[in-house]
Amino acid sequence: MSEPRPPIPPEIEDFRDAAWHREGTRQVETALDAERFIEGVGFAACLSDQRKPGPSLYVAVCGRRDAVMPRNVQKDPEASLTWVLKDELVRRGRVYYARLARGRTMFVAPRLISHFHAVWGIRRGDEPGRLSRNAQAVLRVLRTEWEMSTGDLRDESGVKDRKAFTAAMDELQAAMIVIPSAVYYQPKFTYVWSLGIGRFPEALRRRVGRDTAFREIARAFLAGAGLTVPGELARVTGLSRPDAGRGHHALVAEGYAVRTARGTYRLADAQLGYSAPSAAG
Repeated sequence: MSEPRPPIPPEIEDFRDAAWHREGTRQVETALDAERFIEGVGFAACLSDQRKPGPSLYVAVCGRRDAVMPRNVQKDPEASLTWVLKDELVRRGRVYYARLARGRTMFVAPRLISHFHAVWGIRRGDEPGRLSRNAQAVLRVLRTEWEMSTGDLRDESGVKDRKAFTAAMDELQAAMIVIPSAVYYQPKFTYVWSLGIGRFPEALRRRVGRDTAFREIARAFLAGAGLTVPGELARVTGLSRPDAGRGHHALVAEGYAVRTARGTYRLADAQLGYSAPSAAG
């Protein structure tokens, strides 16, 4: 059984409401709003709701902390707007969007792309040993064409089985090599796929040490969360718990965060803006 999630103090929930746009005065309504939201929080899920921790575009569109994704998303105006904004953000290409670690569909602000890539990216020289044959076949085509729709890419790569192709695309997205660059609904639904380096060349070429990456990913989350409880950063990002801990320990060492109990860290008072209570007490 998974361990129960520790309760979050009310004042920390209030802090998160403001930082993660979980209040009506800060609702996300346009693509520009969404880009500013993602840049502010550093990274965010797309369609998660109150049942999962961390910032979420859907929750920010709803503008309330208790947002729950309905079963029939097509008829829900908030879910529909989130979907429309997602498609527009993909087209605009100003924030990174893909299915990343452990299948998490996430947006990443440009300032953190290098850090995510340092943790989950695969360098070109390592691809033969780490990518499946299907993923390599798809990648060979994209490195020639640079951009291609789902159907054409399946045909050209020879990976025609739908399930195998989907697995290959998930693999390439998780390695931060391939991204969706557009989506069309007419004459039939399709994604257009591109190489990530075509849109974010500087960020994906910049070398960042893994310890620096852990620290900055932890910083981005804690800046909006105010306090993080055991396992929370790992659940949100896909980091392992030891790696999340390394990030938190680095923030404590520089005075940005305070450890209040095992696995529990809060912003230092100077960053939080008030004296937060110890989660251990």
